[in-house]
Amino acid sequence: MEQLAIFGGTPVRTTPIGYGKQYIDRDDIEAVTEALISPELTCGPRIAELERKLCEVTGAKYAVAVSNGTAALHIAALAAGFQEGDEVIVSPITFAASANCILYCGAKPVFADINPETYNIDPESVEKLVTPRTKGIVAVDFTGQSIEQDAIRGICEKHGLVLIEDAAHAVGTRYRGAPVGSMADMTCFSFHPVKTVTAGEGGAVTTNDSGKYHRLLRLRAHGITRNRQEMAHPTEARWYNEQVELGFNYRMTDIQAALLISQLKKLPAFARRRKEIVEKYDRAFSGMPELKVQKEIPDSDTVRHLYILRLNPDRLSCDRRQFFDALWEENIRSQVHYLPVYWHSYYEKLGYGKGLCPNAEAYYREAMSLPLYYQLADEDVEDVIHAVKKILTYYRK
Repeated sequence: MEQLAIFGGTPVRTTPIGYGKQYIDRDDIEAVTEALISPELTCGPRIAELERKLCEVTGAKYAVAVSNGTAALHIAALAAGFQEGDEVIVSPITFAASANCILYCGAKPVFADINPETYNIDPESVEKLVTPRTKGIVAVDFTGQSIEQDAIRGICEKHGLVLIEDAAHAVGTRYRGAPVGSMADMTCFSFHPVKTVTAGEGGAVTTNDSGKYHRLLRLRAHGITRNRQEMAHPTEARWYNEQVELGFNYRMTDIQAALLISQLKKLPAFARRRKEIVEKYDRAFSGMPELKVQKEIPDSDTVRHLYILRLNPDRLSCDRRQFFDALWEENIRSQVHYLPVYWHSYYEKLGYGKGLCPNAEAYYREAMSLPLYYQLADEDVEDVIHAVKKILTYYRK
């Protein structure tokens, strides 16, 4: 038995592998350079070009580029009309922004449990939580796998709810052949560096609804419009603009847009490589009683942002923390996604307590994310697999 590095043995690798990493090539650098020397660094032509490209990728009629994924969620929640007194159902296994955007509007997040095999929000749990105060659902495509679109949209149609799809993980994913971004009332994306494509920081909202689209445009730019039809006091003066509601400065720069346009051209290659790595991990770990592998619904053609490995505590003599630390010492930098949102201390102050979502809480105690990104070489993938199996051999009951 190989001695674990945490106990003084030789680590699998001499240099660390992080769990996520952007890929930037010469084309990306040249695109950003061109933007930097262009006359307009913000509110320029690359924003419209990017939004056209996002519509092409997602199949949506309209796209609104914004400064980050949280900004996308915020203005989508506002455009949905969420307000004080409303309830909005959301998954607890997500980054806090998916629920925070509900609080920003004065509404109350209501946490639905996850499916214990797919880790996405469970439609049965959602249905049980709908009340007369429910106004919408923020459903997260966790790890990149599509939500159960038909079931979730069916609940929304039945109860007259607005569906916001948080697709921060899911650019490039398809559901029954349709791209994520074309199905929900509004779909929100993030282009943080660890995502499949990046703008450095950036986000977007896609929609097929013309009214929501025009309000999203206003909300990202201070609530100010140049559209005379939206003004209370229109004038023919070319310079005139008017604030018609309270908005925000959530604009993306042309520098970020230039990078993202270049990145989106590589999306098919990024998607293929991520699928190859997921397949290698699945082959290595499926069928091992000490581990649980995330299940895919057959309807989702997934471009995975995260690869989740879940430990089976009944088969191991260590807990998740010990396993995580052992991986770290082998120079495999795992991560955990995510602490259930309502476990955060801020949500505790709001009155949320443990026990709301048993499946989500069990998942959190056992889950960790393995390295997954475009530039991960086959040798790196094999090192990750070797390290996991090495630790399993040591801690197997």
